[in-house]
Amino acid sequence: MRDPPDSALATQWYRLEGSGIRRRGDLMLATWIGTQADASFAEAWKADAPPTHASARSKVYLSPKLWYLRLTVIEAQDTLTAPPPRESGISVRAVHGFQVLKTRAAVNRNGGPLWNEDLIFVAAEPFEDERLVLSLEIRYGKEIVVVGSAGIPLSSVERRVDDRKVASRWLDLIPNDEIKKGNRKGAAGSLHGGRLHVRVCLDGGYHVADEPPNASSDFRPSARQIWRPPVGMVELGLIGCKGLLPMRTVDGKGSTDAYAVAKYGPKWARTRTVADCFDPAWNEQYTWPVYDPCTVLTIGVFDDPPLSDPSKDSPSISRPLGKVRIRISTLEAGRIYRGCYPLIMMLPTGAKQMGVIELAIRFAPAGPTLDLLGVYGKPMLPLMHYVHPIHALQRDNLRLTAARLTATSLARSEPPLRREVATWMLDATDPRGFSMRKVRANWHRIVSALSWVANMVRWIEYTRTWRNPTTTLLVHAVVVLLAWYPELIVPTLALYIAVVGVWKYRQRLRGPVPHPCARASLAEITDREELDEEFDPMPSIKTAEVVRTRYDRARTVGSRVQTILGDVAVQAERLQALVTWRDPRATGLFLVMCVVVAMVLYLVPSRVVAVAVAFYYLRHPLFRDRLPSRVFNFFGRLPSMSERII
Repeated sequence: MRDPPDSALATQWYRLEGSGIRRRGDLMLATWIGTQADASFAEAWKADAPPTHASARSKVYLSPKLWYLRLTVIEAQDTLTAPPPRESGISVRAVHGFQVLKTRAAVNRNGGPLWNEDLIFVAAEPFEDERLVLSLEIRYGKEIVVVGSAGIPLSSVERRVDDRKVASRWLDLIPNDEIKKGNRKGAAGSLHGGRLHVRVCLDGGYHVADEPPNASSDFRPSARQIWRPPVGMVELGLIGCKGLLPMRTVDGKGSTDAYAVAKYGPKWARTRTVADCFDPAWNEQYTWPVYDPCTVLTIGVFDDPPLSDPSKDSPSISRPLGKVRIRISTLEAGRIYRGCYPLIMMLPTGAKQMGVIELAIRFAPAGPTLDLLGVYGKPMLPLMHYVHPIHALQRDNLRLTAARLTATSLARSEPPLRREVATWMLDATDPRGFSMRKVRANWHRIVSALSWVANMVRWIEYTRTWRNPTTTLLVHAVVVLLAWYPELIVPTLALYIAVVGVWKYRQRLRGPVPHPCARASLAEITDREELDEEFDPMPSIKTAEVVRTRYDRARTVGSRVQTILGDVAVQAERLQALVTWRDPRATGLFLVMCVVVAMVLYLVPSRVVAVAVAFYYLRHPLFRDRLPSRVFNFFGRLPSMSERII
């Protein structure tokens, strides 16, 4: 036992012995018992580590620093001595690593092509050997001719943290070899390199996201000089797992070599691999600075495959065993949460629990409580996301690109963090297709979130039908009170909401909400056919008959959506038809009623009108008619555009 943990290691020589070995030798080792607080813990080999794994030790990784590389293609000059045919298109292709973007076809201005189009790439530090290659292309029917190309070293690109305009530059396009040789018939004499006018910069005012928006662990921009100070520290203890399922068969029995990966912000923590154990114990602790409490800590458990497995059906990649996400804002300050969380995987056969993971987590604020509460009033994203926002479709593509760059960088570390592990933790794997299960789950989420509206409508109907006369009479009294003292409406509403919140404090959750939730995901009642459709890649690999059946089912669902959209359009058009004179009698009657209402509200005090309307709405059922009211009858007779749709 090393005490103190920073003392010198006690080394000792051990003789190598074995039968049938002519040469013998000695091996110097230092065996000791210690904890993660020991400085030699990370470099030491553990007794439970698998002997065939070269990366079985725990390690902390850092994601590469990512920037948005913005290229503005403005115009080109001296590229054509003769105008191209009308059916041809001139565009610029930009290449940065595996990222390839292309501008739209140029418009002609003063005899030269003009674009004024932004192309955004994701770039990872360091930039010494990175280049942005631009090519001017002309399309002649199905054939594309590269007129010239130019390269920009990223180390020479200006960095900015706001929306100021950087200086533009002219690039000399180097002619293509085929253009130089004149191999293209009829075009060799009319094409040459020319110049390209561009504006390029590294946008440091954006947060380059590599995680999904609902599970982001960081919102800081790329430029360090505009970071906010941390508001706290989150401490995570990875205790171990229990009841893990076997992931492979070795010597006729199941085996699992499990390790855990925790990710928060740019810091990744990987535990050591525990060999051939279904109840691994890690007992490792890691900390992260917290810059925004409304972020998510992600923990994943994986099976580490051996380098050489005699089993033929054993996978050569790290297979996930489950994922847990904990939102930092759900943790009380200074409280230690320790518990077991289920590891659930959604497989083509349905939801399956792969085991449970035991965690201990604590959030410790770094300053006064007011500083932490002040974060809730600040924007989540940096200023540039609101001043110069990026389109939603473009953001998704940039996120997948950033995740790929992060996974590539971590895979080059020593020991490496496997690429499939990083992409699965970042939810950047191959996207699934349409999922009826998720459609129903989202619908249930909407219904659950708006259940209070249904309860309120139900209570109002219960009150106006006089099922409880005492409640209805009290509502009459409240209406009179609020009508005569309207200044009490807003305070009464705020006090009511406060009382509801205090009442629900007793029903609050005592710990972090586990992720994922099989019940909320409707994973327990999903049909096998729907699961098979959900895991079918795009394009589909199923037979034509299966695809036709699913297509018909999708058309059935689409027809229902089409009907709902049509009903919404009808109601909106009827509301618009009140003043458009499509039905002259209805519009005239509506305008007359507007004038009458205006005169009544002008002559009669508003509090009297409010009480009269409320009493009329709450009148006893003896004074009601079972037919719809005249207002609904009038609105239902208004015209719409449905009769004009083919």
